Amino acid sequence: MFYYVLKYVLLGPLLRLVFRPRIEGLEHVPATGAAIVAGNHLSFSDHFLMPAMLKRRITFLAKKEYFTGPGLKGRLTAAFFRSAGQIPVDRTGKEAGQAAIREGLGVLSKDELLGIYPEGTRSHDGRLYKGKVGVAVMALKAQVPVIPCAMIGTFEAQPPGKIIPNIHPVTIRFGEPLDFSRYAGMENEKAILRAVTDEIMYAILSLSEQEYVDQYAAVAKAEQAAAAKANAEKERKFPRLPIS
Repeated sequence: MFYYVLKYVLLGPLLRLVFRPRIEGLEHVPATGAAIVAGNHLSFSDHFLMPAMLKRRITFLAKKEYFTGPGLKGRLTAAFFRSAGQIPVDRTGKEAGQAAIREGLGVLSKDELLGIYPEGTRSHDGRLYKGKVGVAVMALKAQVPVIPCAMIGTFEAQPPGKIIPNIHPVTIRFGEPLDFSRYAGMENEKAILRAVTDEIMYAILSLSEQEYVDQYAAVAKAEQAAAAKANAEKERKFPRLPIS
């Protein structure tokens, strides 16, 4: 019930008023039946904007950290995500991927829409990164179509670290459903999973027109953080002398 109160009374009208999002290809999202909506992930705002624009309810697999934050802010965030029907997923450890797949398949088994970000995390620089194969496993096991989705402008509206969004034009673009029925029963073959995932990512790329990076976003983030730490350490040990 709270999901629909948020969507139609509290959050949805506010998002439409502030961002005035342009929606393209909404007819590609099926009115009934199970399907996966796979999109790029540029901003925290993505969690709210796309679900608010869809006619159907969509359930996202959300990172567990949204449900375990400390203090009042953490409790409010957790309550919000739980009330909106989002599912917490632990992204650490060997069983993390399997747990996410089980949760996703549970949503699809009820003929509902499942939302997923194949990159696994938000893009830190606005580029599109390599997709993880979990989306392919779920699509093949559940035998459901995948609707590619591109969020455009949300990185500029709310880049990483920004709490209050900027007023910036936003477009939400849905592509034609991708049918992978030709790979039925092949969800354990790594080459097939990689091919399906790459096809999904290419469809998202065609919609978003982002720059593509053939590397996992989490790896790129870690490398950037390590480089920044190394530079800071270098500056500490060898500070630049002022030029007279």
